[in-house]
Amino acid sequence: MTFPLRDVPASIPRPEYVGKEAPARFAGSEVKDAETVERMRVAGRLAAQARDLVGAHVAPGVTTDELDRIGHEFLCDHGAYPSTLGYRGFPKSLCASVNEVVCHGIPDDRVVEDGDIVNIDVTAYLDGVHGDTNATFLAGDVDEESRLLVERTREALERGIKAVKPGRRINVIGRVIESYAARFGYGVVREFTGHGIGTAFHSGLVVPHYDDPAYDTVIETGMTFTIEPMLNLGTHEWDMAEDGWTVLTRDRRRSAQFEHTLLVTPTGAEVLTLP
Repeated sequence: MTFPLRDVPASIPRPEYVGKEAPARFAGSEVKDAETVERMRVAGRLAAQARDLVGAHVAPGVTTDELDRIGHEFLCDHGAYPSTLGYRGFPKSLCASVNEVVCHGIPDDRVVEDGDIVNIDVTAYLDGVHGDTNATFLAGDVDEESRLLVERTREALERGIKAVKPGRRINVIGRVIESYAARFGYGVVREFTGHGIGTAFHSGLVVPHYDDPAYDTVIETGMTFTIEPMLNLGTHEWDMAEDGWTVLTRDRRRSAQFEHTLLVTPTGAEVLTLP
């Protein structure tokens, strides 16, 4: 079932990619100046507030489209554009990924059921910059295996954040996440990664969640990027649904994800997506 695109007030500035097949190629620096960082703090805080508001409505009986409406209206009411709306043709204002959906679930008439886990991925475009965050929420009485997956995925993100230090290679983040996930036999999704962010939704910088020495970019103070591990109860392999967006675990076992937008500081990382 398809739904009409939600309206965004004309007074709210759009990202440059809205109405285009793809965004313009980012040619700026991954290191942001103080003024850009301050704008990103505001956008990140708003995205986090939207994430938590929508998450508070995750409960048996709600549709994912209703969750999308709540997030859309909150962002627009605060003068922000929902970054996913119209990004490469994505039709909704957030991603809602339930159970076996790894990421990029399109909100629709799917009803959240007792025992489901639901990832809510929200990005706010405000004052020319993006703030991107997601979290996995529990609906009703969730089984122990799934609750542990969610807790440990949150912990994997925290460990990845702690690994961020200027002078280290970006693949240290994935090394830490993958080694932690391996303790529990979880699959770590490889093809969907963290990314550089700022005036561009995705700048081109890739932040993998597994250990790959090919990703050897040196982390620098002032960089901004996301870390967003996707951990699966089973295989790390996935299938793409016919809609071209919804990513499903190949074995249809459950997947969880958490994400923050970060600023690299002289001593580590500042999380920009806290409410």
